[in-house]
Amino acid sequence: MTSPTFRQLLSGALLAALLPFATYAETAPRDRAFRSSATLTKEVSQFVRLLEEVHYNRDAVKPKAYADLLPDYMAELDGQRLFFLASDKQEFAGANPPDRLYWNISTLGRVDYAYDIFNRYDERVRARVAWIFEELKKPIDLASAEAYAFDRSKAEWPATAAEADDLWRRRLTFEVVTEMLGKKASSDPAVALEEARTHVRKRYERMLKNISDIESLDLAETFLSTLARIYDPHSTYFSSDTFEDFNIQMRLQLVGIGAMLSLEDDVCIVREIVPGGPADLSKQIKPNDRIHSVGQVGAEPIEVVGMKLRKIVDMIRGAKGTQVRLLVQPADATDSSTRKEVILTRDVVKLDNARAFGAIFEVPDANNPAVKVPIGVISLPAFYGPDGSTPEGEGSSASGDVAKLITQLQAAGIRGLVLDLRRNGGGLLSEAIDLTGLFIRRGPVVQVRSYYGEIKVDEDEDARIAYDGPLAVLVSRFSASASEIVAGALQNYGRAVVVGDSSTHGKGSVQTVVEMRNLIPALARSPIKTGAAKFTVQKFYLPNGASTQLKGVVPDITLPSIEDFLPIGEKDLPHALVWDEIPTSYFDGKPLPKSLLEPLRAKSTERQNGLDEFAYLRKSIDFFRSKQDLKLASLNLEDRRRQKAEDDAFRKTLDSEKARLAATDFPYREFLLAPPPPPRIRATVTPPSSPEGPKPADAPAASPDEVESTDEDDNAHFAKMDVHLRETLRVVADALALGERREFWVGDTAPLTAKVEPKS
Repeated sequence: MTSPTFRQLLSGALLAALLPFATYAETAPRDRAFRSSATLTKEVSQFVRLLEEVHYNRDAVKPKAYADLLPDYMAELDGQRLFFLASDKQEFAGANPPDRLYWNISTLGRVDYAYDIFNRYDERVRARVAWIFEELKKPIDLASAEAYAFDRSKAEWPATAAEADDLWRRRLTFEVVTEMLGKKASSDPAVALEEARTHVRKRYERMLKNISDIESLDLAETFLSTLARIYDPHSTYFSSDTFEDFNIQMRLQLVGIGAMLSLEDDVCIVREIVPGGPADLSKQIKPNDRIHSVGQVGAEPIEVVGMKLRKIVDMIRGAKGTQVRLLVQPADATDSSTRKEVILTRDVVKLDNARAFGAIFEVPDANNPAVKVPIGVISLPAFYGPDGSTPEGEGSSASGDVAKLITQLQAAGIRGLVLDLRRNGGGLLSEAIDLTGLFIRRGPVVQVRSYYGEIKVDEDEDARIAYDGPLAVLVSRFSASASEIVAGALQNYGRAVVVGDSSTHGKGSVQTVVEMRNLIPALARSPIKTGAAKFTVQKFYLPNGASTQLKGVVPDITLPSIEDFLPIGEKDLPHALVWDEIPTSYFDGKPLPKSLLEPLRAKSTERQNGLDEFAYLRKSIDFFRSKQDLKLASLNLEDRRRQKAEDDAFRKTLDSEKARLAATDFPYREFLLAPPPPPRIRATVTPPSSPEGPKPADAPAASPDEVESTDEDDNAHFAKMDVHLRETLRVVADALALGERREFWVGDTAPLTAKVEPKS
């Protein structure tokens, strides 16, 4: 998990509909007096010192590298290069040469640059939005022959105000045309145009309100994280709030009421109830209820209408066993003035929706399709586990949950197993080591090298094996860090066949998180919450000495994938560390032999060339790539309508094909470690005003519990017509069939099985 970028702070708040602009403009603060607290100043100096003295890449960053800091920070604020001018970049860079910038930040702990640049951004946005509101009153040329480059993330900022006006004129036409093509657009052209103008106006009203919610600490966090990314893509600064959310993600639990919240018309809305939490057990709160005030027992309640969501979250969270009072407007109330007071006792809320889950699929036997072979699947979203503050026995862990699922699946008679790590961006290294140990007898799992060249070998020392049968690991470009360690180690040992995209993400570095209060004596006993530093201190290497950095893990069997054409790998991130290798460690294993891999690949290739589902997948990929290659969007409404009609017809054909193929999905039954959640209540999210590209694999997930809910996934744990999973299940079935022939055994073990310690 990384610190939220400024754009993520903005897009998260797009859940909130806002007051009319006329009302807001009269009260909007101008040149807000952002200030750094004495605590933050101490943290800044210590943060830079950590990077300089402890970061793995410390030698590569000199004071002159600070020349990139201010432009990079401007890009965090204005990712589509729409609001700043080129002169703004020149002004800030010219007034702050790298050496002076370095001295003021590292020695004096100054982050005033973040506030000064933001104030200029705020000024540019307000002026531009006022211009937009006037421009929206004018006629819009819907028959224009012009085009708009909708992704400007790599573009330069406009050189002049006139150039910016021309850019924005085309952008507004692009936004209006896009709105008129929406599903909810009126069939009456005049009405559709006015509706589009209104939607676009509201989007920028939301942006103004969103910007007004930004606070000093938000800007400092973004600025310091931008500085840290000069060293490598995975170092960052956590504000106290982000650090708290980071710990929640790692533990999969927090102390609160167990509710997902968002904002709508400046009112806090309950979007989802976490099963088993205080809100669920009380039966007094339901999805879509509105929270109007929050109070602590013995204190006056505070009205939260119009309040920033993060502040509401902080007021609702608290110590276990304490109470919180909520004034709620029930969703089913017939009278909008109806209110009721709900008193809840805070408790530990387990976030079970992020835990491992499993299933048994009935897969046709490779030799006799009429016979069905039970093959298990365990999907692991992250490597989570209890932290040092969690009492012994409390909290779930990734390795513990997978072990439980293995026991259940084996009891149900599985003959093979797939470990699905496709969406697993990493987590606790200790959990990756323990999880690998579930499948091997003992031995090195990962080598870790420090800046000084010291190499530490982390081993599985437990000879017990939870599962010794045929195993496949399913990966994607989103499989990162700890996921790559597990997949790579099992591949090194020849314990599993790895299937998936052309490579995994390629994050082969180790980060540590240090709370700033532990480094600053003056803050050690202070009740003030402090931030934390996450920075890279080591690099990962597989047991055979190969780094997973940049190159990732290359599967034994590669499947066609859209993700191979997305800029989401480590190699696509700026300042990524280099690939290298170290000597191999001693381990009792070796990669799968060609004599086994070649027939498995041949059978998979035959299916990829012959099955309808792969033809469908290739059509989807080709369509995606054709759209990805488009750099310009026409501003002509009729041209866009024709293109949309063609695209919709093609998508409809694809959907029909997918539905037909989904009818042939392998039957399965799920194995869950927690009660299934209730139907998900989806928040109504207004699309951001500028297109955002895919996020890196270790980008932050939506924060749990009392935070904004933007997840649009259904409760189904396994997707229909999942081509990659279907093929991986078939690969395991192939291995089972080959296992019936002794020539495909590896030594004294059947294909993809573990070497079991001989009995005495």
